[in-house]
Amino acid sequence: MGYKIVVVGATGNVGREMLNVLVEREFPYDEIAAVASSRSQGNEIEIGDTGKMLKVRNIENFDFAGWDMALFAAGSSATKEYAPKAAAAGCVVIDNSSLYRMDPDVPLIVPEVNPEAISGYTKRNIIANPNCSTAQMVVALKPLHDAATIKRVVVSTYQSVSGAGKGGMDELFEQSRAIFVGDPKENQVFTKQIAFNVIPHIDVFLDDGSTKEEWKMVVETKKILDSKIKVTATCVRVPVFVGHSESINIEFEKELSASDAQKILRDAPGIMLVDKREDEGYVTPVECVGDGATFISRVREDPTVENGLNIWCVSDNLRKGAALNAVQIAELLGRKHLKKG
Repeated sequence: MGYKIVVVGATGNVGREMLNVLVEREFPYDEIAAVASSRSQGNEIEIGDTGKMLKVRNIENFDFAGWDMALFAAGSSATKEYAPKAAAAGCVVIDNSSLYRMDPDVPLIVPEVNPEAISGYTKRNIIANPNCSTAQMVVALKPLHDAATIKRVVVSTYQSVSGAGKGGMDELFEQSRAIFVGDPKENQVFTKQIAFNVIPHIDVFLDDGSTKEEWKMVVETKKILDSKIKVTATCVRVPVFVGHSESINIEFEKELSASDAQKILRDAPGIMLVDKREDEGYVTPVECVGDGATFISRVREDPTVENGLNIWCVSDNLRKGAALNAVQIAELLGRKHLKKG
């Protein structure tokens, strides 16, 4: 006996990836509903690469009663309206938007990091998926924190345009084409030209000069991993289609050598260590696409602080940063709380 699963926002980048991951990981479902806005109603979408097609249903009149879990990839406004309805109908919501992440009654889960926190879902019948850049970072930090206790993290991100949705990917493609053929370049999704450029601005600016994306990395890391860790972030959009990269500087309470850190990371769940001090001995975002791992390279000691390390962290943001993490949460929820059969 399997689960009845709803994917809300099924026609978007993350929603489609959720369908792919459900199939790839052989998630035990009996039925899947693909749900989206009225604009997509009646369209057909494939479940992974199974050849089976689903007709997209309209979120405005979808009845969540009788469904076990709903994976939301629809953005904050749609989530605000429909997630409480799903939760009230007895369908557990796993939400990919930022809406509920800092709600004290909603657990914010990365299964490799804080699986025990999922029990708190019963307060609102909602579980939050973290920001894509936070998810991969805490997977990398968790085993190191357990070994030597992290005091402070300084992270600079190199985030792909897919983090801004299909429109962001289209804009990078169109601007690149325009530059080559001499056509005028237009900015619609991003504040400045993204093709052959980098933009130190993701989400809105806050009063202290940071952006909301940077704020998310700070507060979400504290909620997921440890409230005592100090975090500062600079988030940058780069002309890469898929795959977020991060340069992470970590200061520990205890001594941790680079070689010991490599051993720890090599054995940690969800991590693939690729760290050879030679040409091609590291992972770039192009190589991580389609993979669920968080890749770690360039592990080295920072001599400017007493107990410091630098690491390079790369992951497919549509997977571990969104769809895969949501499905892993669903798997954890099924194993621990919604057992079937």
